[in-house]
Amino acid sequence: MADVAEKAGVSRALVSIVFRNQPGASQETRERVLKVADEIGYRPDSAARLLARGRSRTLGVMFTVHQPFHADLVEGIYPEAERLGYDVLLSATAEGRGETKAVEALLSHRCEAAILLGPDAPPAELDALGQRTVTVSVGRRVPLARIDSVHTAEGKGIRQAMDHLVELGHRHIVHIDGGRGPGSAERRRAYRAAMRRHGLESELRVIPGDHTEASGIETGGLLLAERERGRPLPTAVLAGNDRCAMGLLMALTRAGVEVPRDISVVGYDDSHLSHLMPIGLTTVRQDAVLMAEYAVRFAVERLEDEQLDPREAVLEPKLVVRGTSGPPRGA
Repeated sequence: MADVAEKAGVSRALVSIVFRNQPGASQETRERVLKVADEIGYRPDSAARLLARGRSRTLGVMFTVHQPFHADLVEGIYPEAERLGYDVLLSATAEGRGETKAVEALLSHRCEAAILLGPDAPPAELDALGQRTVTVSVGRRVPLARIDSVHTAEGKGIRQAMDHLVELGHRHIVHIDGGRGPGSAERRRAYRAAMRRHGLESELRVIPGDHTEASGIETGGLLLAERERGRPLPTAVLAGNDRCAMGLLMALTRAGVEVPRDISVVGYDDSHLSHLMPIGLTTVRQDAVLMAEYAVRFAVERLEDEQLDPREAVLEPKLVVRGTSGPPRGA
C-alpha cells in the first residue's frame, strides 16, 4: 500500500480507505488509486486482513482424490460457502497421505472448520478433532463423536434397490461389501435384512470388497472363475458404491457377459460418472448438493454458536433406474 500511495501521491491511510471502500476519499482519488494499484499489480490481501481480526473465514474440506462423489460434494460446497461469506480450502487424502496429514494441513492454514468427506478415522479420533475445531462428517454417521454429521438414510436406499431387483424377478442377489468405507456397515445390514424379508436368506452372499474400481474388477474375476468351475453367475449384484459397480461392469463386459441380460448391476451414490457410461448405471442417488449445503451450514452455525449440541441431517435417497438392471434371463 505504501508503493501505491507514493505513486498516486496520496497518504497510505487514504489508500487503505479506498481499498476498504470507506468514506473519506473523492471519486477522482479513488479512481487514481485503483488505476495505480492495477498498474503495479497490487491486490489487497483479504486473508491477512481477516487474520488480523482473528478470523480466516475459511472452511477446510478433506476429500479423496479418486472418489467421484466427493467431487460432486465439493462442487456443492463452494457456492454455499460463498453465499455465507466463507472461502474454501481443499486437502486430499491419497496413497501415502492419510486423513491425519490432510486434516492437519487444513488446520495449519488456519481453517476455522473441517468438513470431512467420508472419513475413515475411528470415532475417538473424530471426537478429539471435534474438541479442537468445528468438525462436520459427510457421508458417515458418527454417534460416539461430538461432531455434526450429514448422511443419507443408507438402509432406505438399499431397501429401494433390493425391492427393485426382487420385483424384476431376481432371487440370487449378491452384495459386494464396501469394507470400512462410509455407509458400508449400514448398507451391509440393510442388504441382509432385505434378503431375509423377501425369504431369500438361503441365497444371501456378501463378498468382501471396498469402494474402488479394483474391488469390482476383482469380484468380477471371482464370479467368472466360479462360473468356469460350474457355479452359475448370480442374476444380480448390488455393489457397495458406483466405483465398485463400474469396475464390475468392466470385468463382466470384457468377458462377454451381457448386462443386464445375463446379470443386473446396481450401484450407490449416483455420482456424475454413473450416467456417462455407454449403459447408464442403475444406482441409489445421494443428493450431493443438499448434503454439501447442510455441511456448510452446520459448520458456519457452530462457528457462531459453539454451545450447540451435535446435529445430524439424514437425507432421503432415491433409486435411479437406468440400463444395468432388468429381469433375469428366462423370467
